[in-house]
Amino acid sequence: MKSNRYAAIDCGTNTFRLLIATPADAGHPTPWQILYYGHHIPRLGEGLQASGQLCEAGMQRAVTAFADFAAAMDRYDVPADHRLACATAAVREAANGEAFCQRVLRETGIALQVIAGETEAAWSLRGACAVLKRQVQADMLLFDIGGGSTEFIRARDARQRDAISRKMGVIKLTEAHLQSDPPATSDYEAIQAAVSQHLAAVEAFWPDHTPPRHLVGTAGTITTLAATALDMAEYDTDRINNYRMSRENFLQLRERLLALTNAERAAMASIESGREDLIIAGTAIVDTVMRRWHYDHITVLDAGLLEGIWLAVQAG
Repeated sequence: MKSNRYAAIDCGTNTFRLLIATPADAGHPTPWQILYYGHHIPRLGEGLQASGQLCEAGMQRAVTAFADFAAAMDRYDVPADHRLACATAAVREAANGEAFCQRVLRETGIALQVIAGETEAAWSLRGACAVLKRQVQADMLLFDIGGGSTEFIRARDARQRDAISRKMGVIKLTEAHLQSDPPATSDYEAIQAAVSQHLAAVEAFWPDHTPPRHLVGTAGTITTLAATALDMAEYDTDRINNYRMSRENFLQLRERLLALTNAERAAMASIESGREDLIIAGTAIVDTVMRRWHYDHITVLDAGLLEGIWLAVQAG
C-alpha cells in the first residue's frame, strides 16, 4: 500500500524547518495533519553578504540540522519520492551554493532543490491561503521576511496578481547596519533607510503602484513579534494564525524591543536563541512597510513557504 506520508523542508538563510504530515480529512482546519515538526537555526547565510560564500561554520551547522531531519524522515517512514527539500536565498546567491548542495546530499542523503524567488513567493502564497481567513484573501499583500530575501505577493481571492523577491533579509540588514547593543537610533534608522529603497523598487514593480487592502505577514520574524506581543511562554500555532496586530500595538512592541540588549531579548520565552539580534532588522522591515503603505494593522500567519512546499510534494 502506497504511503500517504509527505515531508517538506524549508532551508532558509537563517532557519531550517521540517514538516512531516498526511493529507487531512475533510473538515480539518488545514489540508495537512501534522505528524512531526522540527526546526533549527543554523544561520547558514552568516557572512554571505561580505564574502559571497557560505562559511564553513554555517555549512557545518546546516549539515547537522539536515542529518537530524533525515533521521526524522526515516523514523516516520517517509518514502524518498514523498520528500521535497528546498533552498532559498542564501544557496541561490552563494558562489559555493552548488558545492554545498552536493555536500548535503553526500553527508545526509537529502537532495536540495534550489528554488527561484518567484517559486518561493508562489508557494508561500499557497501555504498561507490554506489557513488565512477568506475575507483577508479578497485583496491582500503577503510578505515573507527571510534571512536573505523578502518576497512581496499581491493576491486577490487567493490568486496571485504579481510577486517580487528583493534581496532584503534580516541577516543582511543586521550585518550591514546593526552596530550597537542595544540598537542606537542611528542603527535602526539606517536599516529603515535601506528597507525604504527596497520598498521603492517594489512600488515601481507594481503596474498600478497600489498596495492591497490587507497586509499579511508570514515566517519567523512576524510570528516571533506576534508571540512576543501575546506574551507566549509556549508557542501556539493556532493563536498565531490570523492574529491581527494593530499599528498601535506594534509600535509599543517596537519600543520594548529596541530598549533591550541582545542578551535581554534572548532571555524572553517568545524569542528563540538565534533571533535575538535579527528581530531588530525584522521589526524595522515591518515598521517601514506599515508606515510607508499606511497599514493600521497586520494579519499574522505561521503557515507559508514550508506548507506550500508540502502541498507541492503532496500534489506530485
